Amino acid sequence: MAPNTAELAGKNAFITGGASGIGAALSAKLTAAGAQVWIADRQAEVADQLARQLRSTGGAAHAVELDVRDPEAFEGAIADTVNTGGRIDYLFNNAGIGIGGEVDSLTLDDWNDIIDVNLRGVIHGVQSAYPVMIRQGSGHIVNTASMAGLITTTAQAGYTATKHAVVALSKAMRVEAATHGVRVSVLCPGVVRTPILTGGEYGRNKSVSREDQLKLGEALRPMDADVFADKALRGVLRNEAIIVVPRWWKALWYLERLSPALSMRAAGIALKRTREVQSAVPLQ
Repeated sequence: MAPNTAELAGKNAFITGGASGIGAALSAKLTAAGAQVWIADRQAEVADQLARQLRSTGGAAHAVELDVRDPEAFEGAIADTVNTGGRIDYLFNNAGIGIGGEVDSLTLDDWNDIIDVNLRGVIHGVQSAYPVMIRQGSGHIVNTASMAGLITTTAQAGYTATKHAVVALSKAMRVEAATHGVRVSVLCPGVVRTPILTGGEYGRNKSVSREDQLKLGEALRPMDADVFADKALRGVLRNEAIIVVPRWWKALWYLERLSPALSMRAAGIALKRTREVQSAVPLQ
């Protein structure tokens, strides 16, 4: 079932990390539903190509070169969006990178890189768009976290730390924002077939090759990004607080809440598998 296009038609949506993966799929779904979309990405040329493609099929799309690590650039991009569109109805704080590796393999540069994009990038979006939405008395901020923000996740401590923080920020904001007429949701994808499976354009893994990362991801039955975007948008339109897609991943979230100890045991099994792939020698 497609999203309710009546609710999206004529809306203005700003999407970070909008040139590829989940962001590109959301851009396509939103424009097809009649929304006007600003595709913000560090990959300016890729964003421009997508915007031109969407316009060629009748969509209203604009490309914005944006590094979410730059708060002044983010504020300027949101101001330009409001000046052009008159308002901002949706902010999808979707940009993210993956830096895989166990804690003892991470450097301070690794921590700074992933925090700057995955957490500060979201904060910069909130700081830029939330005051505008408060003045409007409406709007919806959708932060992309991950299942790694809901469950115990090994061999990617930096990633899971930032995603847990995004979930916490979103939950607190949702309660506060409701008093201003503003909605807040957090997307928690399971495994989706996008570049983030191997860290994304600007990510990396400290111990596993991209080829082996892809094998590990594919073993978890990744969902197609277009299918994910359709289901995620339905959750957004229902104003769900925490949107988990694919739905079967909710079982792991329930396990985490029911028994953290069992969840950590499951994470230990996953870590063993990761180490086996890394070494190509089964561990005893």
